[in-house]
Amino acid sequence: QVQLVESGGGLVQAGGSLRLSCAASGSIFSINAMNWYRQAPGKQREMVATITSGGSTNYADFVKGRFTISRDNAKNTAYLQMNSLKPEDTGVYYCNAEIRLVSRAIISYWGQGTQVTVSS
Repeated sequence: QVQLVESGGGLVQAGGSLRLSCAASGSIFSINAMNWYRQAPGKQREMVATITSGGSTNYADFVKGRFTISRDNAKNTAYLQMNSLKPEDTGVYYCNAEIRLVSRAIISYWGQGTQVTVSS
């Protein structure tokens, strides 16, 4: 069984910062990509940032220069440092991880989400 648990969301003023964490646990052979998505009320879920097992990163245009994704492979944990937050960053942030099992199957897991609210 594999679980992803996000933490670090909350309420912050525009221009402020938050640091999200995503901890994976269970019987894991390896973790390929770890990703952050977000979903604002009434909108589709959208990719925020991705990071490969080797540390290569990609960002959505709307967060470039403001957000930083990182990971600690020894802890099976990914992070999203969010700076210069804007009200339009408000939404539920979800962690997603592509996990390789011992069986060689690769399964995409999702966390429960953590709420980020940016006030003006």
